Amino acid sequence: MLLSGFNWLVSLLFLALLVMSIFALVHAALQREDAFRAVDKQTKPFWLIILGISVAVQLFVPMMLLVLVGVIASIVYIVDVRPAVQGVSRGGGRGGGSGWSSSDGPYGPYNGGR
Repeated sequence: MLLSGFNWLVSLLFLALLVMSIFALVHAALQREDAFRAVDKQTKPFWLIILGISVAVQLFVPMMLLVLVGVIASIVYIVDVRPAVQGVSRGGGRGGGSGWSSSDGPYGPYNGGR
């Protein structure tokens, strides 16, 4: 009985990791290609290939080491690439032209106490 509960927990963990990888793949597919270049990350096709392989491995070759590598790639995308790409897509980030300056505070531009 204890072993069946553990197997259920491991299956639930694998499902959660698969959902996370699918989320990363779908998010990468929906982003503009030039946003990846604007934030000096790898190209969109690179991320689509890496994340696609990650999802395929988790679905068809459930070897723990390969799943771990795919999950790490998904985590790197979600934690590092996704926020940078979203910042460019929203108009912020490097060269995004959002109209904000680095000296802007919460109530407007900082004028140095003048």
